[in-house]
Amino acid sequence: MARAKKAYVCAECGAYSLKWQGQCPDCDAWNSLTQTTLSSGAAEKSQGPEPTSLAALQDDAELRYPTGFGEFDRVLGGGLVPGSVVLLGGDPGVGKSTLLQQVAAQLPGELRTCYATGEESLRQIAQRSHRLGLDNPAMKLLSDTSLDNILQQASSAQCRALVIDSIQTMATSEVPSAPGSVSQLRECVSRIVNFAKQREIAVFLIGHVTKEGAIAGPRVVEHMVDTVLYFESDPASRYTIVRAVKNRFGASSEMGVFAMTETGFKEVRNPSAIFLSRDDEGGAGSVISTAWEGSRPLLVEMQALVADGNTSYPKRLAQGIDQNRLAMLIAVLQRHGGVALSGEDIFVNVVGGLRIGETSADLPVALAIASSFRDRACLEKLVSFGEVGLAGEVRPVRFGEERIREAMKQGFETAIVPAANAPKKKIKGIEVIGVRRLSEALDSALD
Repeated sequence: MARAKKAYVCAECGAYSLKWQGQCPDCDAWNSLTQTTLSSGAAEKSQGPEPTSLAALQDDAELRYPTGFGEFDRVLGGGLVPGSVVLLGGDPGVGKSTLLQQVAAQLPGELRTCYATGEESLRQIAQRSHRLGLDNPAMKLLSDTSLDNILQQASSAQCRALVIDSIQTMATSEVPSAPGSVSQLRECVSRIVNFAKQREIAVFLIGHVTKEGAIAGPRVVEHMVDTVLYFESDPASRYTIVRAVKNRFGASSEMGVFAMTETGFKEVRNPSAIFLSRDDEGGAGSVISTAWEGSRPLLVEMQALVADGNTSYPKRLAQGIDQNRLAMLIAVLQRHGGVALSGEDIFVNVVGGLRIGETSADLPVALAIASSFRDRACLEKLVSFGEVGLAGEVRPVRFGEERIREAMKQGFETAIVPAANAPKKKIKGIEVIGVRRLSEALDSALD
C-alpha cells in the first residue's frame, strides 16, 4: 500500500508547501500553515464537457427564484439563480440558520428544497419551524455530517435548492482529516460547486466566522463560491443587516435590512426610516446625509460631539466612518473652515450602527463637527452629501440627483451638495444649494 504524502496548506490563501514554515511563501501570512494528507491514488482521467455555442443556450438564462424576502432578493441581485452557491457568514447566534430556514420554506412550491444540518437534530429543526410558523411540504430535512450522503440524497430527491448548515461540520470520505480542517473545506466546497453547476441546483452554505469576523477557513473558499454574504448585527439594536461582499449576479455592495421578531425575520422595506428616528429635531451636531448602498440611496444621521479636552492629547473617535478620514476632515476644518479644534475632543457617530465607506459622508461630518463646536443647529430639514478635498474644495459624488430625490421623498426641504451635483432642472419640493468650498457650506448650513 502506498504511503500517504503529507503537505502543509496555508489557511489564508490555500497555497501548498512541502515543509512547515513560519510564514507562507505566497501570501506572507504568519503561522497559517497546517498539516494535511494528500491523496495517494492517481487521479483518473475523464473526458470533459465539450464547448457550447451561446445561441444553443435556453431562453431562461435570466431565470431567478424569489426567496420570499424582497430585501434578500435585492442582496442576491434580484433573486436566487439556479446553480449558484451562496455562502452566508456571521457571528454565533445572529440568526443565520433562522433566516435560511425561512428562505427555504418560502421558496416556490414547485421548487423541491432540502435543508441539511450537521449541528442540529431533526427535532430541533422541527421545533424552530413550529415556532416560526413555517410549513412547506416540498422541503425535506436531513441531519448528517457526511457530504457524500447529503449530495446523494439531494440528487435522489430531485431537489432544486439545498441548504447546508454548516460547511465547517461537513466531511467527505475522500479526505482523511477532521471536519473544518483546511483540506476538508477545500474539498467539500469544490464538490458542492461542481454539484451545483452540473445539476443547476442552488446551494446555500452557512459558514462560521473567526474572532476577526472573517469566514473561518482558507480564503480560497470565498473565491470558489458565487456570492458571499455577511451578517452585520449590533447587540443593542433589533435590526440586522445582510451585506453582499461578493456577488457574480448583482452589486457586490448591496445590503438588506431585517428586523428580528418572535416569528423570525421581517424585512424592512424603508430602511431610511429606522436610521432617521431622532428624538430632538434640529439639535446641534446632527446632520442628515444620503449614502449610496448597493443600488439605492439611504438616509442616515451623522452626529458629532465636540468637547473641551482635558489632556494635551485630544481624543478623535469615530463610529461608522474611517478614523483616518476623520483626522483629515478636522485638519481641513481648521485650515479652510476657520474652526479651531486643536485642543478639543471630537466624537463622530453614524446612528443605527451603519458603516459608511464612501466619501459622500465628508461634508455632513464636517458640518456636524462645526455645528457642535459652535453650539448652533443646522437648518431644519437639511440634508447634505459631498467629498471634501485637502484644499477645502467640495467634490461631487456619484448618483447626486438620485440622492436628492430620495431626500425630497422623505420630507427634506434643503440640500447642500457639491455644485457639480446640483441638478440643472429644479426639483419640486426641495431647495438645492450647490457649494464649491467648505466655507460656503458652513455659511449656508448654520443658522
